[in-house]
Amino acid sequence: MAVDDIVLYSTECPKCKVLEQKLDTYNIDYSLETDTNKMTELGFTKAPMLKVGDTILDFYHANQWINEEGARLNENRA
Repeated sequence: MAVDDIVLYSTECPKCKVLEQKLDTYNIDYSLETDTNKMTELGFTKAPMLKVGDTILDFYHANQWINEEGARLNENRA
């Protein structure tokens, strides 16, 4: 997946930092969006949100996705 396909919408809150750290730990390429106006325009009422392709994930589901994707990437690197 290209970096444009994964976007972390963050307000730099503790949960946002958790997702950012996990993405970095698993070396998953992503772009970071911190513009709250843009998040509001997209209809987000909370952060963090993770966009993967056309799918928007809340914190819980983003955390699951990162764990699964990270495990898959680690298997491929081994």
